[in-house]
Amino acid sequence: MRLRSICFLLLFALPMPAAAWGPAGHRIVATLAEAQLRPAAKAEIRRLTRGQSLADIATWADDLRDDPSQLDFARATAPLHYVNFADAQCRYDAARDCRQGSCVVAAIERYAAVLADRNEVPAKRAQALRFVVHFVADTHQPLHAGYRDDRGGNRYQVQFEGRGTNLHAIWDSKVLASRGLGWPRQARVLARTPLPRASGTPAQWAEESCRATRDGGVYPPKHRVDRAWLEQRRPLAERQARLAAARLALVLEQAIGTSP
Repeated sequence: MRLRSICFLLLFALPMPAAAWGPAGHRIVATLAEAQLRPAAKAEIRRLTRGQSLADIATWADDLRDDPSQLDFARATAPLHYVNFADAQCRYDAARDCRQGSCVVAAIERYAAVLADRNEVPAKRAQALRFVVHFVADTHQPLHAGYRDDRGGNRYQVQFEGRGTNLHAIWDSKVLASRGLGWPRQARVLARTPLPRASGTPAQWAEESCRATRDGGVYPPKHRVDRAWLEQRRPLAERQARLAAARLALVLEQAIGTSP
């Protein structure tokens, strides 16, 4: 019992972001993306994951935090879930915003390259796949590409249903889920509309998410959030999830979409 308590305290102390979109959102993005893949890419995913779907592995990068044996690894990879911009200009500068490659933009590029390397050992490619699936989704949660001064909304306190929380947590777990559907059903609803055409680079996607933070009403008036505000913001969250799915499919096709 004492060991469990110590592990919990250590985990609580880790300077890690919340889980972008929450488990349901990550699985929605993964499901929509996998539906776009051609047979060669799907077959390689099944081979690397030993039969799992993208939805099955979509939360792995966050789940590390719940495993006491993985706390050091979770701490080391925590900065890879986000990028913080200097200001509302939303211009990505790797030297300033991603020092030593420690941000989500560089992480996507790095792990996509590992995934594409057919000479790499399968275990490392499988790990890279898990990170790519997760980090592309992270990039499209607006506050995972937010402002440095409030740490992507983590320091922006709000009131929701009579309780205090931070805006980052609201965008992670409340906005996309405001339809009140389970994630498989919500994925089917979003799949009814063709996904947008995918293009661009991870840096451009992050800049776009930052602009959504700036222009999309991401910050509530008077630091108060209610159900009506969540529903008003949900179209933005769903648009971002659909963009993430289309771009994840693009990254995976480029990395593993052809037979070796």
